[in-house]
Amino acid sequence: MSEGAAQPVERQLPTEEARDLFALVRELIQREIAPHAAAEEEAGHFPRELFTLLSASGLLGLPYDSEFGGGDQPYEVYLQVLEELAAARLTVGLGVSVHSLACHGLAGYGTKEQQTEHLPDMLGGGLLGAYCLSEPSSGSDAASLRTKAVREGDDWVITGTKAWITHGGIADFYTVLARTGGEGARGVTAFLVPGDAAGLGAAAPEKKMGMKGSPTAQLHFDGVRVPDARRIGDEGQGFAIALSALDSGRLGIAACAIGVAQAALTEALRYATERRQFGRPIADFQGLRFMLADMATQIEAGRALYLAAARLRDAGRPFSKEAAMAKLLCTDTAMKVTTDAVQVLGGYGYTADFPVERYMREAKVLQIVEGTNQIQRMVIARHLAGPEAR
Repeated sequence: MSEGAAQPVERQLPTEEARDLFALVRELIQREIAPHAAAEEEAGHFPRELFTLLSASGLLGLPYDSEFGGGDQPYEVYLQVLEELAAARLTVGLGVSVHSLACHGLAGYGTKEQQTEHLPDMLGGGLLGAYCLSEPSSGSDAASLRTKAVREGDDWVITGTKAWITHGGIADFYTVLARTGGEGARGVTAFLVPGDAAGLGAAAPEKKMGMKGSPTAQLHFDGVRVPDARRIGDEGQGFAIALSALDSGRLGIAACAIGVAQAALTEALRYATERRQFGRPIADFQGLRFMLADMATQIEAGRALYLAAARLRDAGRPFSKEAAMAKLLCTDTAMKVTTDAVQVLGGYGYTADFPVERYMREAKVLQIVEGTNQIQRMVIARHLAGPEAR
């Protein structure tokens, strides 16, 4: 069975420039991404050459300042591009989101000199980034990270291990959070580390249930020397930089989740209208019609929530709570919709001949990355009721 991209979603875009951008994205998807997605995922192939093309097309720096090679696009537009890319292939959509996350610290907290030196290549010069916060013993409790950076003259020497790093071992640069002071969040500092730094090595990629084309690996820092000129922000400011990045990154995950869900719904609708039982299409049966209606409604609700959060961000208003809500709802929706899509296809849905089983496997990781959905509930509750009493 051949696989195509999801049917185009009718979008309300704010400018003619954004409409032109979507025409470019959809043409690129049809030509470069959708035809190869299933085979490359099955083979575990990461499309590095595609990310070079995305960079040259301006799609790796959309939400950043054009002064440094970005696209000057609002998050409302950028996230919908992510959704389209993820609907075609999650490895690509999530990869763009992770790259954007890796650029966030320097774009938001770097000096003008740092931005001028590094951002043009990061945003449009063909480089690929990764974000290094999690560690083997500090996932949800990120403030307890143990990777250390020790000052030696004009350099910092970084030692430790990072875990669950998307693009680990293949990225050209890493935004790394390391401990430079005492325990807790205030002792963490951010650094921009080149991918070819001496002493930096990657373990074999994790063998994952889904997203087999996207390498996820541990990174080992064995006395990696980084000049102080590559420190991002002030000493001890790293955890605040990380949280700021994650608020935006969670919206990226939400958009990717809705993309996967939309692709699953599109495939379920196609199958239900073509498959005949008892002399008529199975889409004529009320049980399936109601299931499809619920799937579509959940997708629209998730899309509306992530866009509402994006518009808050674009307006310069607080959006941390709404980002957590969007990440929670959209990724739970992706899991539910993809599971239902498998059910619509019946036995065929459980085979690799149809894409919905891959969508279901991919949806699961979205409930985990960039803060599990249990963590999102804690964030939301903290905004509503304040911190827990100790």
